[in-house]
Amino acid sequence: MSHALRGLDICLRPSRRRLHGSNSKPNEPSRHDDQGFAAAMATPRPHLARLLLHLRRRSPKIPPPFSASSSRHGLLPGPSLWPTLPAPPSPGGAWRRAFHDGRPRGPLWRSKKLIGKEALFAIQGLKRFKGDEEKLAEFVRRHVARLLKADKLAVLGELERQEEVDLAVKMFRIIQKEDWYKPDIYMYKDLIIALAKCKKMEEAMVIWGNMRDENLFPDSQTYAEVIRGFLRYGSPSDAMNIYEDMKKSPDPPEELPFRVLLKGLLPHPLLRNRVKQDFEELFPERHIYDPPEEIFGMR
Repeated sequence: MSHALRGLDICLRPSRRRLHGSNSKPNEPSRHDDQGFAAAMATPRPHLARLLLHLRRRSPKIPPPFSASSSRHGLLPGPSLWPTLPAPPSPGGAWRRAFHDGRPRGPLWRSKKLIGKEALFAIQGLKRFKGDEEKLAEFVRRHVARLLKADKLAVLGELERQEEVDLAVKMFRIIQKEDWYKPDIYMYKDLIIALAKCKKMEEAMVIWGNMRDENLFPDSQTYAEVIRGFLRYGSPSDAMNIYEDMKKSPDPPEELPFRVLLKGLLPHPLLRNRVKQDFEELFPERHIYDPPEEIFGMR
């Protein structure tokens, strides 16, 4: 330690003489100075930097060791050559990461953590054996039926998200047989919307009938998605049947299903006029855009 400090002191002598206005020539270094300089050069760089800061605090009039003046005289390397030291630790004692460690960030990582290992295994097995009814039934009996409630609900939601609607319907039937099952409108809603987006309208109407048998009424978003699904499926009459069922709902009407119908029924002016009249009665302050009749060849 003392040899390293003496070596640093030798390096900083010219700058001290320049500060004190001395014009005398530097003395020849002694043998002890040579040993101190060699010790300073052999000191590790982080330790050497701490020693420099210690000397600077002891002699506040000395310019910073990384200044341009000291670099011009060749005493110390300039800022571009001196290695960048790591940031000091936070008060809590933990180092802040300055790099990406490869782990996923954001909603993907959180959603993976919400699904247990057994639920993930069940999802993979259901997708693997969905083409073989015998193997699928055996896998359901051995691995899916013994899952906990949270895992079964997680499997159902993940299958709906991946648009594996046939497996989602099978999983829904398994859940319905559980003792803890209670009719839930949101469970029906998610399954019906997933079926409608995949244009599985026949299966969607079967689930719709089961929902109505349990005295459950869907919300406006469910009505809108089913109506949109029938319009994409090319069946405006079924869309109108859903619309008539919506008018019997105890919940107050909303604009979304009406907007979907008014847009999808543009090629069918008679049906569209019926919906338009109801919309104007329920929402008199809202505006409806009517495109020119020449667009659809109606004169």
